[in-house]
Amino acid sequence: MSSFTLACGRLMAYHLSGSASSTKPVVLLSNSLCEDYTSWDRVTPVIETLGYRVLRYDQPGHGRSPAPATSTERAQTTFSSLADEVAELLTHLKITRLHAWVGVSMGGIKGAYFAARHPNIVQKLVVADAIACSPTVASAPADVFANRVVAAKAAGNMDQDLKNTATRWFGDAWIQANPDEFQRMDVSMKTTTFEGLEACCAALSSPDFDLRPLYPSVGQGADEALIIAGEKDADLPVKMQDMRAQIEASLKAHGKAQSVDLSIVANAGHVPYVDGFQQFTEILTKFL
Repeated sequence: MSSFTLACGRLMAYHLSGSASSTKPVVLLSNSLCEDYTSWDRVTPVIETLGYRVLRYDQPGHGRSPAPATSTERAQTTFSSLADEVAELLTHLKITRLHAWVGVSMGGIKGAYFAARHPNIVQKLVVADAIACSPTVASAPADVFANRVVAAKAAGNMDQDLKNTATRWFGDAWIQANPDEFQRMDVSMKTTTFEGLEACCAALSSPDFDLRPLYPSVGQGADEALIIAGEKDADLPVKMQDMRAQIEASLKAHGKAQSVDLSIVANAGHVPYVDGFQQFTEILTKFL
C-alpha cells in the first residue's frame, strides 16, 4: 500500500502493481461503496497475466484513505470532486493514459465523470452496476443513501448497514455456500467508516449527480465502452440499457467505437466481480 497527499490535504491510499520503471499499460479498478480496494484481489492477477499493471485506490473513509475531517466537508463530496481526486492520483504517478477504467457501482459512475471531465486519458471504459442519477434527480419516493447515513448514525456503528449490504449484494444462499470468499469480503467491507459512508452517500444523494447530461462528453473522453450488470441486481440490467445506448451514440458521434455491449453476469448481484467472478473476468478479459 502506498499513499499520497491530495491538494485538499487528505491522504489517498492506493496500490499500483509492477515495478516503478515498467512501461506496461495500466488498468484502473474502481470499486463500490462499502468496500476497499482489496475487494479486487482475485481480479488483479487475472488482469496482470494479460500484460497490464493494475492501479487500485481507496475512496474517502474506506480502507486506508481517511474521510474528510468535518461533516461540512463530507456533505460537499460530489462525483466531480471524487473523479478529480483520481486525476490528482494519476498526475502524481505520471500516468497520462489508462488502458482501461473498470468501475463497479459508484466506481463506474466515477469512471463516466472522469471520462467527461478529463478527456483523452481513458481508452476503454467499463461501467458495471451503476445508477444514472441520484434519488433526488430521479424523484424517488425515498433517498436510500441519506436514510442509510441516518440509520448508521443512530446506531452508532456500521454493523447493521454492512450486514444489510452484504445480504443485498450476495444473498444468504451465496454467503452460506461461499464462506471463505464471504469472509474475505467481510474484512474488506468492515474497513468502511461512518464518515466514509457519509461522504460517499453525499455524492450519491447530490442533486448534482446526473450522468445523463454527461453522456455526450463521455464519448469524447473515452474510445470504447462496455456496460456490465449482475443478473440479480434489481432492475439495473434493464435500466442500464439506456446508459448503453446513450454512450454508444456518444462514441459514434465522435467517430469512435461503433457499438457498446451490455453484458449480463448470470446469478450475480451488485458486485459481480465477486459472486460472478468467473464470468465477469471472462467478459473483462475479452474487452481488454
